[in-house]
Amino acid sequence: MKKLSLDKILQSQGFGSRKGCRDLIEEGEVSIDGVVIQKWKTEYQPEGLVFQVFDETWEYREKVYLVLNKPSGYECSRKPTHHPAVLTLFPQNMEWRDVQPVGRLDHDTTGLLLLSDDGAFIHAQSSPKRHQPKTYIATTAEPVTDALVAQLLSGVQLIDEPAPIAALVANKVSENEIEIVLEQGKYHQVKRMLAAAGNHCSALRRVKIGGLLLADLDLAEGEWRFLNADELALLQS
Repeated sequence: MKKLSLDKILQSQGFGSRKGCRDLIEEGEVSIDGVVIQKWKTEYQPEGLVFQVFDETWEYREKVYLVLNKPSGYECSRKPTHHPAVLTLFPQNMEWRDVQPVGRLDHDTTGLLLLSDDGAFIHAQSSPKRHQPKTYIATTAEPVTDALVAQLLSGVQLIDEPAPIAALVANKVSENEIEIVLEQGKYHQVKRMLAAAGNHCSALRRVKIGGLLLADLDLAEGEWRFLNADELALLQS
């Protein structure tokens, strides 16, 4: 990777327009290795570069791959209609660099949500051809019965679907909780499947995507972080 001027590096990381980034540098708000840099034309090797903006430390990333433990009450949309967007849980530079949710969770659904500014990654993860399994824990209004589990495994008919849709896995977790694994990503699918099977979903949490398990990420609701290479590999398997 060739060297880039500091203003170009900051712009690529979502810190504003070229002019805005130049202003940040000239105003002394950017430092590298504890040294304030005020010349925006200074060039650096971006790969692996660690810098500070407003005393907050960042590492240069050509593309970002993020994971959020989504709380209830947030929409997975850049143009929300009734609730705040999940991007309001992130620093503003993530929105400026066009980070987007990978697929969607309903505003009242919690748990594992991926976000990225890598269009190829978003497409690959969202494509129905990928058959990426996703695991949910649903809280039900009525007790989970053996008959309910059997129905979900054999397939239930949803409105506007040509054929019954079955869960890959359905396991009773407790009297009113059930684990459901799906490889499709249809609108309100878990809720609609439970309704078609004669029950009702009162709460829903996504706990796993591919091999990436929310419990292993040590994130409280509303917290986020960058995915590392090993974690990204779990999404490719």
